[in-house]
Amino acid sequence: MDHTPQRRPAVTRNNLNDQVYDSLHRALLEGRLRPHQRLKIRDLALALEVSETPVREAVMQLVRERALVLQSSRSFKVPRLSAEQYLELRSIRLELEGLAAATAAPNVTARDIVELRKVHEQVVKAEAAGNAAEAVRLNWLFRLMVYRRANMPELINIIEGLWMRTGPLLTYLHPHARPTYPGRHRHLDVIDELARGDSAAVRAAIIADTVEGGASLLKFLNDLDDGTLDEAELSEPFEVPLSEILIDPKSTPAAS
Repeated sequence: MDHTPQRRPAVTRNNLNDQVYDSLHRALLEGRLRPHQRLKIRDLALALEVSETPVREAVMQLVRERALVLQSSRSFKVPRLSAEQYLELRSIRLELEGLAAATAAPNVTARDIVELRKVHEQVVKAEAAGNAAEAVRLNWLFRLMVYRRANMPELINIIEGLWMRTGPLLTYLHPHARPTYPGRHRHLDVIDELARGDSAAVRAAIIADTVEGGASLLKFLNDLDDGTLDEAELSEPFEVPLSEILIDPKSTPAAS
């Protein structure tokens, strides 16, 4: 066996840009950045320990993808989607995520089922403990584990883009709009139907999970939009350092 030390690949401008983009992309997708949170190029560069150039390029890409809003040449804001925008994106998600889940069903193995049960149990524990960030991250991991079995990377990339737009809203789930279900947790239906390999039933379970689990969030957004709730009074200070928000060792790897 050759024990010669391997040279690490040089960090080029392009892959550094990709790394910065990936950090911001996942923080948005996993709900680690909040609606209305202001981001400055300099602060992001310091948190990520890079120069401002790759940060600026990554942030501008996210502006083009409508995940961030330009405020000035050096500052950006995380947008808060209205209830109408959320519903539009959700309607697209239901079609695409239903397709991914249905396509995945025949490919799911017994080992996958075991792993999905473990992740679901962790979701429930995080929610019970009030660990909102971990609950949101694990919920995305549960979905991603299912969708990856579809073997459709282009579809997953599109789904990730939609989650990136809606991810910051998930910070409202705890304590303002915790997911509830009229019966048992829909993750359990997803797991059971995957175990049976029933594509149509898996699609229906994923759709039900999305609609029922997001019902409280939709009501919350409607109350914000019509002024029933004062968003300024609900805003909490951003006490978590950017370095911890953007560089999370538990962060779910991007599908791409």
